[in-house]
Amino acid sequence: MHEGLSGPLSEANRWGSVSLPPGRFSFHELHLKRDLPIIHDWMNDPEIARWWDLAGPVETTANHLARQSRLTHATAYVGCLDDQPVSYWELYRADLDPLARHYAAHPHDVGIHLLIGPAAHRGQGLGSLLLLVVSELILRAAPDTGRVLAEPDVRNAASIAAFRRAGFRRSIDLTLPGKTAALMIRDRHRDEAAAPQDADGTPAAPE
Repeated sequence: MHEGLSGPLSEANRWGSVSLPPGRFSFHELHLKRDLPIIHDWMNDPEIARWWDLAGPVETTANHLARQSRLTHATAYVGCLDDQPVSYWELYRADLDPLARHYAAHPHDVGIHLLIGPAAHRGQGLGSLLLLVVSELILRAAPDTGRVLAEPDVRNAASIAAFRRAGFRRSIDLTLPGKTAALMIRDRHRDEAAAPQDADGTPAAPE
């Protein structure tokens, strides 16, 4: 368990699964030996490499994942549909991250990094759907967290659009090491109509 991501946020793999139109979505915490090959493949996809800048030999990916695993305020996960890996996530306490030096952080802010791995799953709205679901799960699991945020590159129009469709608002642009980022924020008290819902209109819950 990670000190910064305490309690349920450090154990998203225990949130259960959520039934979605493309399949049953679930998390498992990153396991370097098991997950490295597929994440390395994803990082060498040109569309992903453009934004993550981790293309290269397997050691490049391994070093990034190893550094991620040593952080005390973050946890990495692989997101699956019907038990098949389709996404890589980094959930982190943004108020405890170097990012907090660049924006007006609130206590318990949670940040998200996401990539959709298989090319066949991109461009179909899956990213915005998963961002909507995961941000909702974060806010339910962490009552002290009032905001979920992200900082995509301002040139990544597709990512910014996905966050907006998931209920995030664009706040300010940040000058960060290596990029200018759009600070995207999803507030706890936003319009409840945007929350993921079951067929009867009640908010969706993990199963």
